[in-house]
Amino acid sequence: MGSTSSAGDGEWLAMAAEEASKDAGGVPVDVLGDYLPMLADAATFGRFPGPEQIDAVRVQGRRAAEQGISVGRGVDLYLSAARRVWGGLPAVTRERDRAAVRAAAEAVLQVMDDAVAAFADGHAEAGREMVRREETLRRELVEDLLRGDAHLSDLVERAEPFGLDLTRAHQVALAQPGTQLSSVAAATTALERVVLDRFGDRDVLVATKEGWVVVIALADATGASVPSVGMEKTGDLGKIVHGELSRLRRGRPWRVAVGRAHPGAYGIARSYEEAREGLTMATRMQLDSPIVQSRDLLTYRVLARDQPALVDLVQSVLNPLTQARGGAGPLLETLGAYFDAGCVATATAAQLHLSVRAVTYRLARVHKLTGFDPLTPAHRFTLHAAVLGAKLLGWPERALPQPPTPGPR
Repeated sequence: MGSTSSAGDGEWLAMAAEEASKDAGGVPVDVLGDYLPMLADAATFGRFPGPEQIDAVRVQGRRAAEQGISVGRGVDLYLSAARRVWGGLPAVTRERDRAAVRAAAEAVLQVMDDAVAAFADGHAEAGREMVRREETLRRELVEDLLRGDAHLSDLVERAEPFGLDLTRAHQVALAQPGTQLSSVAAATTALERVVLDRFGDRDVLVATKEGWVVVIALADATGASVPSVGMEKTGDLGKIVHGELSRLRRGRPWRVAVGRAHPGAYGIARSYEEAREGLTMATRMQLDSPIVQSRDLLTYRVLARDQPALVDLVQSVLNPLTQARGGAGPLLETLGAYFDAGCVATATAAQLHLSVRAVTYRLARVHKLTGFDPLTPAHRFTLHAAVLGAKLLGWPERALPQPPTPGPR
């Protein structure tokens, strides 16, 4: 093994390596490299390894990390090998005086110390590189899954090491902090532990995107069902994500939007778009709920899908409210509270901190200005749809979008 070892020395060192491997739980002998000849040379001749030999041990540490051998087992192998080499030395050193034996022991200990430090350093260096590489691969995979435009076979191959089976249905949850955070890494780390414990370590990914925390989870594990006839279950994903993030001191109040479960690789992108739209819609509609389910926003999505028709509805029904003293805002707020309260004037008054008489007066003003009576069921739906449309468009705070100018025929 070493240039100074005889054939007999080679057999002795090979036996020491095999025994050390057993002591370390079966770590391959190859992980030792030329470490044993270095020990033998130090003990026999007082020769210390050069920088190149120590660098070679560092390389062995890197290789061990890449093979999945823990640093603890690797160090056990090196320490056991040193002990066994020293145990085989008495025949060589028997005739030396005490000072020579002490010098040999110090040399062996020094080589062992340098080698173990180099091995651990190389192992840690490789571990950091693997973590960075995995984080990069994870981030790129999540980006492609959420975009939904990557090649299917490529996605399936890249998702497999992360435990994602893209033939099954998944759903996506997005968590948005209520206050701006310099980094959401701490929230992601805390949430990942809980999500993995709750749903298992397969078919789950926790990542970040645009300042949001993203959770991709298997629909079967979250209790969600794939959209079908009727109202499907959306599962516990939103509650678990919101509950855990709310424990953190920073970022509160968190809002979580959950997309519906959809099958296949491109189903993840679809669920993500629903969750993203949910966050946007909840902010625009000033919803109070901290957990937004995609199915709860279906009405808003229908209204927002045809913007020209929505603008026409708001313009035709609610624009006359701008003639009221104080503008359309107070009357629009009263209408919104009235519909939220189930069209009960007393509950509306309590919500707005007004008298019931003031509420009924405002509703009467709406009727007079618009021609639609909030107290009449036939008019109520039109007014309610128009109020929701005004929220979606940000009116009256923002001007209504102008219709496109028709081009020449």
